[in-house]
Amino acid sequence: MGVMRMRFQAVWIVALSMILGAPSALAQGPEKVPSPPIDPGWTYTSPGPAKCVEAGNVYLHKKNLKGALSRFQEALQDNAHYAPAYLGLGKVYERMNDKPKALDAYQRYLDELPSAQAAADAKFAQHAVARLKKEMGSSEKGTDK
Repeated sequence: MGVMRMRFQAVWIVALSMILGAPSALAQGPEKVPSPPIDPGWTYTSPGPAKCVEAGNVYLHKKNLKGALSRFQEALQDNAHYAPAYLGLGKVYERMNDKPKALDAYQRYLDELPSAQAAADAKFAQHAVARLKKEMGSSEKGTDK
């Protein structure tokens, strides 16, 4: 029994020393790797409106409205007449429950389409414009009471 007791004490001492020594080992932490110097001449180059809209649609699908909004706005900074960016903005604003901005974006999408046939084929936006006008009209009438 004496041998068992000595082994238990030895294990206990080792475990206690590991527990008490752990905070000092953790406090040292890993060595910091120096970051590369920032090039002051570097500027951001946008990937272009099509890629921005593609990224915006991914953000929209993941319900990251802030990310989607910034991507669609970036697309319009590159090309203010890029219709798909306005469609994306309309969807974002509608999900943010900002109906006036959504309506403007959908209407601008229809206006920016390259042809009358393309505008006629844009059923989603046309339905969204009609629905938002109807919803906004009924809400404005309700506030006059």
